[in-house]
Amino acid sequence: MFHWSKWKKRMGASTSFSSSKRPVFDEKEDVNFDHFQILRAIGKGSFGKVCIVQKRDTEKMYAMKYMNKQQCIERDEVRNVFRELEILQEIEHVFLVNLWYSFQDEEDMFMVVDLLLGGDLRYHLQQNVQFTEETVKLYICEMASALDYLRSQNIIHRDVKPDNILLDEQGHAHLTDFNIATIIRGSERATALAGTKPYMAPEIFHSFVNGGTGYSFEVDWWSLGVMAYELLRGWRPYDIHSNSPVESLVQLFSTVSVQYATTWSKDMVALLRKLLTVNPEHRYSSLADIQTSSYFSKVDWDEIGEKKVEPGFVPNKGRLHCDPTFELEEMILESRPLHKKKKRLAKNKSRDNSKDSSQSENDYLQDCLEAIQQDFVIFNREKLKKSQDQMNESISPPETTDEAETETESENSNLNMCSSVCSSTGSS
Repeated sequence: MFHWSKWKKRMGASTSFSSSKRPVFDEKEDVNFDHFQILRAIGKGSFGKVCIVQKRDTEKMYAMKYMNKQQCIERDEVRNVFRELEILQEIEHVFLVNLWYSFQDEEDMFMVVDLLLGGDLRYHLQQNVQFTEETVKLYICEMASALDYLRSQNIIHRDVKPDNILLDEQGHAHLTDFNIATIIRGSERATALAGTKPYMAPEIFHSFVNGGTGYSFEVDWWSLGVMAYELLRGWRPYDIHSNSPVESLVQLFSTVSVQYATTWSKDMVALLRKLLTVNPEHRYSSLADIQTSSYFSKVDWDEIGEKKVEPGFVPNKGRLHCDPTFELEEMILESRPLHKKKKRLAKNKSRDNSKDSSQSENDYLQDCLEAIQQDFVIFNREKLKKSQDQMNESISPPETTDEAETETESENSNLNMCSSVCSSTGSS
């Protein structure tokens, strides 16, 4: 078993020892791979791998997702990566996994995001965690807040499921993975067959089989209902699998009724019925809809947004909640391991310089790589926040008497102190 608490203590000791030698990077320089220390691999998916990293100058910890360019080209995934970056660079919310930096090198594209150490809900289901109704109720509140925000930004996530809900160390839920998300504006509708079949809303299948007007934001709220049901019961409301024929699923939703456990409260069953309504026009699909439910009549939504409601399930802080084989695969099986990147790139550069550029083995691949290099958008939320803070500080208060100035300085000092403490305690 990987003992996360011991590892953090060891890392803390090593970083405090080296803090006097902490590197200082040129603020005008773009953030790049060399700005981070790679600590360990924690996950992988169809679009890339994830590892824990520490930024060398600030010593802050993040999760870093990296996607091999050549593999993305071969699998026709470049467009999805770019769309995910476009979305993540424009949004920020307390219950999302937020992007901090994006950059690239010759081999990979990188996204550096919030590090959430509580594991995903799929992992905890597989560990046979029994989620109470109160715990699931809080997840619904937090995800409703996130989905309502995404709707305000014209974004459909399209892949809400336990695998994409990460917990922080306190047990609060955060939505991640925007690689099949889409943006729709005004009266636009989405039409693509996109998502994970067991969590996809009926109108997605119907649109694919029968055509029609497509679908909209309501699909994410159906997925939320499926996920909540699964967390409570251990299985999903409909027997749908990845290999289930799409045509049969259209018929399924009109013939099979969802069975609700008799042990659940009437309010929870009523809520799930509204989320799992086949007709999207009658489905709960906004925070305002959720708030009309009697189930949430006593919920303080300000406290929800400030993470002041204590979760019923808190992940064990003594371990890292992920499959330990990810680290072994990266170290042993990976043909291009991340920790050997610097030497590998230097070797490749030396080899390329000795070649005649006209002897390219694959002109198409090279053209695609050059297009990625040119079109990739570099992002730095840290720099963005600093510039915003500087703009706010540059707005000076009106001139007053000396006595009033002294009082104002004292108040500003207290406010700054409060602001610092609040931002410190509110971070996840």
